[in-house]
Amino acid sequence: MSDSESGSGPSAGELRIRAATIGEPQRVDGVIELRAYDDEWPRLYAREAIRAVDVLGDRVLRLEHVGSTSVPGLAAKPIIDMLLVVADSSAEQDYVPPMEAAGYVLRFREPEWYEHRLFKGPGANINLHVFSAGCVEIDRMLGFRDHLRAHDSDRELYLRTKQELASRHWKYVQEYADAKTEVVEAIIARATTA
Repeated sequence: MSDSESGSGPSAGELRIRAATIGEPQRVDGVIELRAYDDEWPRLYAREAIRAVDVLGDRVLRLEHVGSTSVPGLAAKPIIDMLLVVADSSAEQDYVPPMEAAGYVLRFREPEWYEHRLFKGPGANINLHVFSAGCVEIDRMLGFRDHLRAHDSDRELYLRTKQELASRHWKYVQEYADAKTEVVEAIIARATTA
């Protein structure tokens, strides 16, 4: 029986997820899989970065490995997060058609959140986050990554938080990601004052 059939209806979080997702949101309905850091993750990023640059050429203004798989020693979901900066992420006609022709699938469109877009990749399990040049979220993502790489105590705090939350039952991965927000924001605040 669905939530709406039981009378409870979807939560505000689920409505937000559905509004941003292109197609049906991928359900987890369980715990989140975290794996120990894998030395293969940076090599996988490098391979996928070459693929993205081959598709978009000089439309790629910046491409970075971000997220937990970019932090040596940190357990993570086995999904490579990549940050792609283009001139204007809202101008989908400039980059979405060649990406889709190369097998990428546009899965998220969030115009209200920095015009964020997200692709899933054709050759590996990636989340390719797209933002416009000058977007404040770029520096936040990179600052968070760099801070975790350099500060053992915050890396350990983040790992403990991830492990505790990952062991809970989640309907969607995004709910797990949202649950980490308080700790992530605290670490970003320390990163900006360090």
